[in-house]
Amino acid sequence: MAEQDDVLHLIDDTGTASEDSNARKWKIAVIDDDPAVHDGTRFALSDYSLNGQSLEILSAYSAAEGRKLMAEHGDIAAVLLDVIMETDVAGLELVEFIRNEIRNETVRIILRTGQPGQAPERRVIVQYDINDYKAKTELTADKLFTSLTAALRSYQQLERMVQTRRGLEIIIDAASTLYDFKSMQRLAEGVLTQLASLLNVDCAGILVLRDNGGTDPELSVLAGSGCYSRFIGTTSSKALDPELREMVEAAFQRRKNEFADHRSVIYLRTGSGREVVVLLQAERELSETDRSLVEIFSSRLSIAFDNVILYQQLQDANTQLEDRVAQRTRALMQANRRLSAQWLRLQRANGFKNEILGTVAHDLKNPLGVILGRTEMLKELISTGASMGGVVAQVDHIRDATKRLTTMVDHLISDAMADAFDITIRREAVDVAALVKEVAEPNQPLAVNKQQAINVIAPPNIVTMCDTDRIREAIDNLISNAIKYSPIGGKIGVVVIHDGSDTIVRVSDDGAGLSPEDLGRLFGRFQRLSAKPTAGESSTGLGLSIVKRIIDMHGGEVTADSEGPGKGSTFTITLPATEMP
Repeated sequence: MAEQDDVLHLIDDTGTASEDSNARKWKIAVIDDDPAVHDGTRFALSDYSLNGQSLEILSAYSAAEGRKLMAEHGDIAAVLLDVIMETDVAGLELVEFIRNEIRNETVRIILRTGQPGQAPERRVIVQYDINDYKAKTELTADKLFTSLTAALRSYQQLERMVQTRRGLEIIIDAASTLYDFKSMQRLAEGVLTQLASLLNVDCAGILVLRDNGGTDPELSVLAGSGCYSRFIGTTSSKALDPELREMVEAAFQRRKNEFADHRSVIYLRTGSGREVVVLLQAERELSETDRSLVEIFSSRLSIAFDNVILYQQLQDANTQLEDRVAQRTRALMQANRRLSAQWLRLQRANGFKNEILGTVAHDLKNPLGVILGRTEMLKELISTGASMGGVVAQVDHIRDATKRLTTMVDHLISDAMADAFDITIRREAVDVAALVKEVAEPNQPLAVNKQQAINVIAPPNIVTMCDTDRIREAIDNLISNAIKYSPIGGKIGVVVIHDGSDTIVRVSDDGAGLSPEDLGRLFGRFQRLSAKPTAGESSTGLGLSIVKRIIDMHGGEVTADSEGPGKGSTFTITLPATEMP
């Protein structure tokens, strides 16, 4: 046996096996129900080494164990398989399992049998996908070495073919993917991703683009992974680590690929004159197959980079064209908006004119009729020498009708002003509490005439930024409405409070209230509500619409609440406010 060991050592063409426990090893499986066969195989192959790799021998003592072993270890290079174990054909059935069920076509299977008659060599070779057939009696240490070496070299070649096929498939798929990228950064990230997939290994990478040459050329780090990701966005070679900068600059000067140890440098020049360097730091040294695949892959990249550059140039041209079109479109749209605005103003003015005419024809007819009738009566009284009391009574009627008419005209003029397009709000700090008291005071005589009481609760120093005249008009409308629709002897409450960042004015009455239908159309122009003035006062239906317009222009809100007909109503104005120090 010592002589056999010497022979094994002498014909080994790669030297002794590496002592590094992490070095890659050939993984082989011994599947045999005879423990002595396992011991003898391990002893005979104890010093085996091929291409600097020693052996890792896995054992299974039955076909069932062999199935489990093969299913768990897909990287087994060779199997030394006994034919007869649990049954006379257990080994052959295991061959079928390996090839057909788990579809392992690369592992080399060396069939060993102690009873060749049970499994004739020619029939087995033809019917089963095995790679060698040996009788245990003839499988000496030398022949075992020879058979195993041939099997491992065959496995190695098949693995290279599989890797090459896989790599070419990845390159073909990557080509279509990379050609679809529309930005340089996305393309750079895709290149690093596809290289890691092509090599089937975790690696750190950096992709550097140079647009022009020179002693200190401008460059951009478009993508980085692993330890190089911190350099993404770098636009100067001086920002890189000294060692990394030296490698990148040397690659631009060398202008060719270089593979050394665990680090690989890929150089390519695009048709548009750009230069690209890709540096990869892998956890293992690349094989010849890996390097060939990288060369093929990198030869396709220049087209992808040129595609992105051309796409960006096309995008720039399209952007310029779109800007010019957008400028022309904006000019046309502005002209169209001006025409539309003028048309709307004309339509609105015409509509408002029709509404005014309708109001004049309807609402002003009654006061004018009263004035005309009373004037005729006054004329007759004067001609007949009637008493002064009768004359004064007719004059009073004429005066009242004139006041109502004047009020209606004031409302119409106010609404016309609110409807104008050039109206502006002149904001200033206003003490709303004082303003409410000022508005309530002139309305007191109207309330007294109806035996009503106006109660104002307005703490001082409640300030808001608003237009004094406009807010006075809005509050006056609400208070006069409350007087108009409250019964004889009714009560009217006016409250001013400061709530957070808002100033709130509430005007409440115990009048006829509002129906749900009234609440739905309350603030519309020229609306006729179910409630009627309690002393025969006239109403144009414009007051509340004016209030809403004024409050809206201040960015505030006006609302109305009522529990129903006969239960009074409350109007609330909410305005943004600030409190005086």
